[in-house]
Amino acid sequence: MKNYDVIVVGSGAAGAFMAYEFKKLNTDKKVLVIDAGRKVAGRICPITEGKVDHCIGCEPCNIMYGFGGAGTLSDGKYNITNNFGGDLHQYIGEKKAMELMEYVDSVLMKFDGGNDLELYSTDRNDLKTKCLQHDLHLLDARVRHFGTERNKVILQRIYDYVKDIIDFKFMSKVVDVDYSSDEYAVKTDDGEVFSCKDLVLAAGRSGSKWISKICDKFNINTKKNRVDIGVRVEVPAEVFKHITDDVYEAKIMYQTKQYNDIIRTFCMNPYGHVVTENTNGILTVNGHSYTDPALQTNNTNFALLVTNRFTEPFEDSNEYGESIARLSNMLGGGVLMQRFGDLVKGRRSSERRMAKSFTTPTLNATAGDLSLVMPKRQLDDIIEMIYQLDKIAPGMANDDTLLYGIEVKFYNSVVDVNERFETSQKRLYCLGDGSGVTHSLSQASASGVEMARIINGENN
Repeated sequence: MKNYDVIVVGSGAAGAFMAYEFKKLNTDKKVLVIDAGRKVAGRICPITEGKVDHCIGCEPCNIMYGFGGAGTLSDGKYNITNNFGGDLHQYIGEKKAMELMEYVDSVLMKFDGGNDLELYSTDRNDLKTKCLQHDLHLLDARVRHFGTERNKVILQRIYDYVKDIIDFKFMSKVVDVDYSSDEYAVKTDDGEVFSCKDLVLAAGRSGSKWISKICDKFNINTKKNRVDIGVRVEVPAEVFKHITDDVYEAKIMYQTKQYNDIIRTFCMNPYGHVVTENTNGILTVNGHSYTDPALQTNNTNFALLVTNRFTEPFEDSNEYGESIARLSNMLGGGVLMQRFGDLVKGRRSSERRMAKSFTTPTLNATAGDLSLVMPKRQLDDIIEMIYQLDKIAPGMANDDTLLYGIEVKFYNSVVDVNERFETSQKRLYCLGDGSGVTHSLSQASASGVEMARIINGENN
């Protein structure tokens, strides 16, 4: 058995920034980070490389697992705000949460090579006023967009910076954790066992079921969270150009008139690509974007998500989202795609109709009928929201607006932790998106910085 002071399960945003801060603090603690995925250089999706035109189920999925987590091959967008992206401020205070996110931003900028990259803000134009005039609500935030290509380079540089003092074990899953004599025994799927005094669970959203299993084992309280279900919308970039050129990403919320449900825009990607994600064998849809003009497209994509919460007797919101995504996979062999005009006319999008579309899709998806997959209530919400957005972005409700489904945002059960991210089990911590406390790159990264400082004794 190899002994460590600290073991971190997961090298996503939280785990990566924990490692960075330990190095920055010149820690004398012996630290091991275990991850089910690969190093940054090995994280290559065959779809984005042009080798295949659909998901072939790589194990593990290079988009979801590996150093930097699901954020590594994302569009590299960091929102500096307490208004969305998690509840970190409720644990450590609003001021400290903002300071940590700004610190994360400074680190990213340093590893980007000191480039003069724009920091967007929602305060720049009259968009908030326009939204309010149409019962839409724009959330305040500052946004730094590094792009998929630069984000991967930044994380490679962070890994190179920390690897001399932090041990990493990639392509390895933690299968069990035991505790005795004030030490944790961490067992991996290749039969190795490691011990530590401090154990940090930072397995991200992909590790949600595993984290719940560990919490059950140690009788740690958890609270069921929501699941957001919707579609990825793709329109010609000109439709949202007057918004994205100024604020880059607009987080807009709306309460539908028909059901009083909350629906929101999410993960806006100007001149971006629609992509697939493989989470535990379920294919869902997402979006990426680049800063290099040579890699950009003529389209902008973003999600429209309806928030779903459940009460007794049903509590497993993630299982609900998974079941809808599985149905989409079954009917479409993966991701389904439909023209908005076909949807509102109650007809399937066929290959013939898609061939006449003026909007060229950036993802090779199966033309079909989303009404056979999406529950009526959520679909009605999405249609109502599209017509509402058309009032501030004319062209949004065009027949050739493309809808991809299903997009699901799974949220981990909220793990009961204190202001130090410690659970009721002594020296067992949970942070980042895996804890249900954060839901974004900025907040997850910030929680990793704070965790390293706490364990290193800086914040005692």
